[in-house]
Amino acid sequence: MRIFVTGATGGIGSAVVRELIEAGHQVVGLARSDNSAAALTAAGAEVHRGSLDDLDSLHSGATAADGVIHLAFNNDFIDYASAVAADLRAVEAMGAALVGSGKPFVITSGTLMVMPGRMATEEDPGLAGLPRVEAENAALELAKCGVRSAVVRLAPCVHDADRQGFASLLIGLARDKGVSAYIGDGSNRWPAVHRLDAAHLFRLAVESAPAGSRLHGVGEEGIRFRDIAAAIGSHLNLAVVSISREEADKHFGWFAQVVSTDNPTSSALTQERLGWRPDGPTLIADIEQAQ
Repeated sequence: MRIFVTGATGGIGSAVVRELIEAGHQVVGLARSDNSAAALTAAGAEVHRGSLDDLDSLHSGATAADGVIHLAFNNDFIDYASAVAADLRAVEAMGAALVGSGKPFVITSGTLMVMPGRMATEEDPGLAGLPRVEAENAALELAKCGVRSAVVRLAPCVHDADRQGFASLLIGLARDKGVSAYIGDGSNRWPAVHRLDAAHLFRLAVESAPAGSRLHGVGEEGIRFRDIAAAIGSHLNLAVVSISREEADKHFGWFAQVVSTDNPTSSALTQERLGWRPDGPTLIADIEQAQ
């Protein structure tokens, strides 16, 4: 297949591009800069110039492809609402290009979009009002319009030895604060997935995910937050401390709400549907190797 990939030079996207090419697919990557274009060419992909704000470019890229994987997202946590709105517009523009085609359209969301405090499954809808749920729903609705659409919800920690997703933010924060902290007893849980396992899932999704399906990019269902904090403390040779919920906002800033979330998530249905078997290193192992 000729597959149009947004976010093709990012941490996850570069692994997805490699996975697709090694499986025999032709990849066309969205590039907004000369550096991104050069990276795509070096990886063996074609270059499609544009950006998430260039809806005409997104539409034309999707139209010319046999399938689309949408990974790009502006991780601007200062103006997150604008980033979410831009993502929705991008999904709508590419989705419109695929209506009636039967082509696959795989978009990216997160496990944090579902009900916290219990084991989430692929059958759980996103919670109304949470940031990326509207884009999830827009993509899933396209299944009614002749698009083989699917949503991959990624764990907050998509990791390897070089980067650990949200855990990288925690590592930086621990360095700045001089301690590695968790909230309360730290029993809340985060799921995680290795970067190469995630890339493999995106390939399987674009090749064969059923129309209108939610998929979970989760290798470890729920790591206790205090264990993540302990691994960071050990790696940085820093004290590991518990802080109260009242102290959390001061310590973690905007990140406090995410840090306190209990987000155990299953990928059992994803593994059953697609034959996906995540087997990469654990998050704790990669934190121990972090730079």
